[in-house]
Amino acid sequence: MKFIIDCMGGDNSPGANVAGGLLALKQYPDLYLIFSGDEAAVKAEIEKNGGADESRYEILHAPEVITGEDKPTDAIRLKRESSMMKGIKLLRESEDIDGIISVGATGSLVAAATLRIGRIEGVFRPAFCPILPTMNGGIVGICDSGANVDCQPLQLVQFAVMASAYMEHTFGIAEPRVALLNIGTESEKGDDLRKEVYQRLSALPGINFVGNMESRDLLSGKYDLVVCDGFSGNVLIKTTEGTALQLMKKIKKDIYSKTSYKIGALFMKKMFTDMKEFMNYQRYGGSVLLGTEKIIVKGHGSSDSTAVAKCIEQARSMKGSDLNRIIAEKIASIPEEEPKEN
Repeated sequence: MKFIIDCMGGDNSPGANVAGGLLALKQYPDLYLIFSGDEAAVKAEIEKNGGADESRYEILHAPEVITGEDKPTDAIRLKRESSMMKGIKLLRESEDIDGIISVGATGSLVAAATLRIGRIEGVFRPAFCPILPTMNGGIVGICDSGANVDCQPLQLVQFAVMASAYMEHTFGIAEPRVALLNIGTESEKGDDLRKEVYQRLSALPGINFVGNMESRDLLSGKYDLVVCDGFSGNVLIKTTEGTALQLMKKIKKDIYSKTSYKIGALFMKKMFTDMKEFMNYQRYGGSVLLGTEKIIVKGHGSSDSTAVAKCIEQARSMKGSDLNRIIAEKIASIPEEEPKEN
């Protein structure tokens, strides 16, 4: 399997990107990587991490960097020598390269992937599907989490179909329980968009639709996949992550406020360590962009080497399960109806 690593643009780039790639090379003998970034900087990081078998990687020299301040359209047009754009160009032109992993600017990556790589036939809009842990030790996917702010009903139906296939064939969850994010669990709740999507998913064969979900139940373990428009999904996931982080800070602050709490915390140190690890997004990889012709995995901007290696693992799993072919077949089975333009 052959993937491109966009080595620039993240908070810890290029160090974390290169180190994560080298970790993956050690773990997967069938892996070949193309490090896209400033050649001197990439080489320095490879040497810093002990090197690797040179027959299993190459460096694509790309001296420019796309930042979060760059407008996606400007980045695509003006920063052609950037690690992201050169990587996308190589991915588009090379049949033997399976995908790209990036921790760079989200908007530029979505725009470049959609315009340069293209969509799977029948897919109206690609969608992000990140993964979060649940209270029962499982995981839950959220689709869409930000790629599409405004959506039509059929687009959300496609999100459900694509992400359900992803959860089943990449994570091995048989008949994933699919829920629709809403303001209440009753079928009549929500705006016109949610009401229509509810009816469509209820009647759609091949989807294990279990009804509406309120945001407070995201991590309950009752659901394997939550379908939503990108605006609601982005608010949902960031609110959940932010609440978890602030809660951990509050617990830590309270522990240090009294001697008796400090003593008690010594006996609970293992529990706190496990909790911190459980809530660490780095363990769950990146957010895959479902619906593009090739594999796109977007890691968090602050990803460390472990998180980058996890993103590569996700890409391998998607390729190994032939996910794009499965998505194409399932999309083709949905009753055709062109969505209205927003």
